[in-house]
Amino acid sequence: MNDKKKRVSLIKSPDGTSYLIPFMLVTSLFLLWGFAHGLLDVLNKHFQNILHVSKAQSGFVQFSLYIGYLIMAIPAGLIMKRFGYKFGIVLGLGLFALGSFLFYPAAAFRTFIPFLMALFVIACGLACLETAANPYSTVLGPRASAPQRINFSQSFNGLGWILGPLIGELLIFGVGKTGEADKFKSLLTPYMLIGTVVVVVAIAFLFTKLPDIKEHDSEEGAEENPPMRMLLKHPFFILAVVTQFLYVAAQTGINSFFINYVTEELPSVLTPVQNIMHSLGGFGVVFMPKNSEQAASLILAFGGMGLFWLGRISGSFFLKFMNPNKMLIVYSLINVIFMVLVVLGFGIISVVALFSTYFFMSIMFPTIFALGIRDLGALTKKGSSFLVMAVAGGAFCPPLMGAIADHINMAIGFIIPLACFAFISYFGIVGYRKYLKEAS
Repeated sequence: MNDKKKRVSLIKSPDGTSYLIPFMLVTSLFLLWGFAHGLLDVLNKHFQNILHVSKAQSGFVQFSLYIGYLIMAIPAGLIMKRFGYKFGIVLGLGLFALGSFLFYPAAAFRTFIPFLMALFVIACGLACLETAANPYSTVLGPRASAPQRINFSQSFNGLGWILGPLIGELLIFGVGKTGEADKFKSLLTPYMLIGTVVVVVAIAFLFTKLPDIKEHDSEEGAEENPPMRMLLKHPFFILAVVTQFLYVAAQTGINSFFINYVTEELPSVLTPVQNIMHSLGGFGVVFMPKNSEQAASLILAFGGMGLFWLGRISGSFFLKFMNPNKMLIVYSLINVIFMVLVVLGFGIISVVALFSTYFFMSIMFPTIFALGIRDLGALTKKGSSFLVMAVAGGAFCPPLMGAIADHINMAIGFIIPLACFAFISYFGIVGYRKYLKEAS
């Protein structure tokens, strides 16, 4: 009985008001943008194949998406400060749907730039959604359980990351030996589908009343609308922004070249994956890979993103008993070790290390986010804008890793995520020292 009360209290205000329905709706947004990002990782390799671009050039798929976060995050925060979370969410969903539908004319042009423009519009929508949904999930209940709530919501984001490459493997890489025109058309089905779903969700938000939650002020008498420069008085928040930038750089770099790394490190990956899928019966036959790219996509979906999802679910549970800073330290140091194995290129051992990093990446974004905004009070929405803007780290890592791969080799490119995980461990150490100081 006590356990049940404890679970319910995660989404209840101090006066007993339940936020279950708003929390469910907001959590659905995490699934949607997770799917969009997961599908993006398939596009990177697909454009290499059909447009014959280099690895460095294909990195601009991620650049065009993540640069949208850099441009849109602060305006999104200001919009929500003026009009509220609900308006920001509906605006984000509208831009998300528009960008998805722009894939239709882009496929007719059959050139790189129109697709990049469509992805940029999607990014503007995602920036609005993340600026709203991340902080909104943290305030829909007691302040102390904010890291648990955001990790629970982010577990659905992890589910979306699984579905992205899985659907991409089936609908995009599954075109086989058909002509290039058909390969461009293969992009339409997943993006028309997601655009339609996003429109339905936007309508649901329009007709649902969301509570206007006010953030907890860190100090009594705090200004209702303090200027943005006040964020400079929070050095730990500034460190969180830098750390979030580097985390997303690491995650996006790994996502972008996962398929390249697996197909280069294990040229014969197709046969064993086919054998595994055949042993699964009917389900396995549906997703049976026909080429190495499809086989690598399945490893990304079930191996990498599957572990990412499990990590999000287990992370929400472990945070009940473990300090979030400690978890960041342990998880990031484990990933440093895994990245060393990836860079050294030990075949199957390195591939296992690569997809195992996803489990330990799982809690990083939401935990860094929750820790970064914890003491901002009335500055929470503005601070959230910067933490979402830090997602722009994903714009710069893939082209750089691609350039290293083009001039040296793919494995050496993973030294960049290695350095990023080392910095995240430093952030965890600083945060834990701050926690001990406050506790004393």
